[in-house]
Amino acid sequence: MEKFYKVGTIVNTQGLQGEVRVMPTTDFAQERFAKGAVLALFDEKDNYVQDLKVKSGRPQKSFYVVKFDGFYHINDVEKYKGFSVKIAQENQTALDDGEFYYHEIIGCEVYEHDVLIGKISEILQPGANDVWVVKRDGKRDLLLPYIPPVVLKVDVANQRVEVEIMEGLDD
Repeated sequence: MEKFYKVGTIVNTQGLQGEVRVMPTTDFAQERFAKGAVLALFDEKDNYVQDLKVKSGRPQKSFYVVKFDGFYHINDVEKYKGFSVKIAQENQTALDDGEFYYHEIIGCEVYEHDVLIGKISEILQPGANDVWVVKRDGKRDLLLPYIPPVVLKVDVANQRVEVEIMEGLDD
């Protein structure tokens, strides 16, 4: 069975011409939502629905406005609010050394000086750098900026991240 990776969530409609607002969960949004790109649509229960071909896509604030081939009216797309758009594994771009896909990082255990802190549950993109959300037992989530003084080593194969928590990050 083919493997898919989430690149965004349809959060709303845009206008009356069948466009949707997609909240991207990829560093390659410009490529993923470009004209001609093929995405797979999955419902809220993560069931495959259909393939979609991007007719047009443009960034707007923190999301992308995307129009898919074959959808011409708001009524055609309204039912897809909350659905995910994904790419097939074979369509992933090769990465440089030191770069990772979100699905490779989410679920990794986070350690500081060989002490388990928690697991990465999601990645936020608030601005200059990504922020990794670490779920911890009995404590609030820890927000770790993905910057060299904090994230020391990422071992995707062993699902392990070594960090140094700077003063003020865990208050």
